[in-house]
Amino acid sequence: MKYRLMDFLACPYDRHFPLELYVIETVKYEERRLTFKKKPACELYCAYKGKPVEELEGDPGCEECIKYEVKTGVLYCPECGRWWPIKDEIPIILPDKMRKEESDLEFLEKYKDKLPEKIVYEGKPWSLSRD
Repeated sequence: MKYRLMDFLACPYDRHFPLELYVIETVKYEERRLTFKKKPACELYCAYKGKPVEELEGDPGCEECIKYEVKTGVLYCPECGRWWPIKDEIPIILPDKMRKEESDLEFLEKYKDKLPEKIVYEGKPWSLSRD
């Protein structure tokens, strides 16, 4: 998932923006070279720097940002507490009823040490128990 996508994503349940991004693993593609006519390239939120665009100072690093993809991570809505996995560079943003509980719980178990407790133990639509 490109960091730039965070400038467009909002929670499908309550429309909260921006979502929180928790990066577990990234991939760098050195061959990507773009020149941006306007910097920052993002309009509202720069996920690469983790700040709203209005708080950025100087060069935000758009040419470097475009080289990276989030391979593994989580998108999280602080408003409703829902989380969505990012697997193999693809954010899996599905409605609760279409998600696969077993797969999501396996993901949480695998990465529980790299994610905040609010996702692992309190996230929706399901989370790990504290036993």
